[in-house]
Amino acid sequence: MSNPTAAEPSAQKKPSVVVTAGVIAALSLLGIGGGWFVGKTLLLPAVPATAASAPAPAPEVAAEGGHGAAAPAPAAGEHGAPGAAAPSLIALDPIVTNLGYPTDNWIRLELALQFSGPGDTALSQEIHQELLAYLRTVSLQQIQGPRGFQYLRDDLREIVDLRSKGRVSKVLFRTFVIE
Repeated sequence: MSNPTAAEPSAQKKPSVVVTAGVIAALSLLGIGGGWFVGKTLLLPAVPATAASAPAPAPEVAAEGGHGAAAPAPAAGEHGAPGAAAPSLIALDPIVTNLGYPTDNWIRLELALQFSGPGDTALSQEIHQELLAYLRTVSLQQIQGPRGFQYLRDDLREIVDLRSKGRVSKVLFRTFVIE
């Protein structure tokens, strides 16, 4: 005769719902704990709003070097040497405009101008308008990639040099976003 256990295929047990839910809960807790650990170790703490809005030190303290000591004298050949005007930095208002082509792409550019002498706000506003007019003619293909960004920097530097007649020593990019 035949063996009754050999004729019937053995049915495999399926894992219960309780075991599956327990495994999912354990993995979720492990993921949450790992995320918390990475967040605590990698991210810097945010500056509290009270510390960020603290008033600047008094002008006489800042002029004295901060701790009551005399401010260090600038080394020979530095911009702060006697008889030379200290360079000034003027941040331009953000430039937000659409590109020349495609017109549905926008560019936001924040620049700062470092003057070789005292800053001129009227000249910086003229430069701002000139740069805005130029950026409206630029296409997205012209400024793509590192080489395109370098060409844009060179073009903006040339416009600033022509408009300021050499009074601006540097054009500093603060932000550059294309959307």
